Amino acid sequence: MTDFIAAHDRALLERHGLASFDALWALQLEAVDEPNTERGGWSSVYRLELDNAAYYLKRQSNHLTRSLLRPLGEPTFAREFRNIQRYSVLGIPSLQVALFAQRRFSSEQRAVLLTRALDGWQDLEHWLMQWSGLDEVHRSGILRACGELARCLHQAGQIHGCFYPKHIFLREGAAGFQAQLIDLEKTRPLLFGRRDRIKDLEPLVRRAAVWKATDIRKLLAAYLGSEVGLEHWYALLGARRSHKESR
Repeated sequence: MTDFIAAHDRALLERHGLASFDALWALQLEAVDEPNTERGGWSSVYRLELDNAAYYLKRQSNHLTRSLLRPLGEPTFAREFRNIQRYSVLGIPSLQVALFAQRRFSSEQRAVLLTRALDGWQDLEHWLMQWSGLDEVHRSGILRACGELARCLHQAGQIHGCFYPKHIFLREGAAGFQAQLIDLEKTRPLLFGRRDRIKDLEPLVRRAAVWKATDIRKLLAAYLGSEVGLEHWYALLGARRSHKESR
């Protein structure tokens, strides 16, 4: 895979001498959280501000994912980069890549992924924490935006694989709420119809424990685009939610 630099960001990165793998790898920044070491290597995230633009820089070493096509493994960022590009082609709202590059050094695989920061957006977890204090207009707007995002995703033939509140980002505007997705590493094609769709939606409904039955019905109405079949979908999701919570 060749290096990718978005046309929108190239001039700014070049002006700061950061339009390359080597420059971004060597850049001294403070990580925003603890490194992820679950896969044997490591992966860290840093915030980068350049002039009036903000980015998140992710760097990793031997943090690999394996598949039938890549049994020896590849950086997880490589898979996420391909998924972000696929979402863009399919018109699914998601984070945007400024630069992606990977290098192999003997037995070490390194990768960098630079994405535009979602300043002005808040994840759904932020809104769920204050759900009881929100008025009906805000609640309905958030539920509609989440349902329409899921409908866009599934109509494009994809499932997210981690459709959790922390991966759904929302921004309030004059016309209501907009929503988009982050963390696309586990995205895959939607292969099994309603089974896959339920599998994607259920974790969201289960983690949004503050949502009442009326909230879930509003989410599903936006997802389905109508009231047709709503109660059947509600029964399916409700049963799975109750089963998971009882375990």
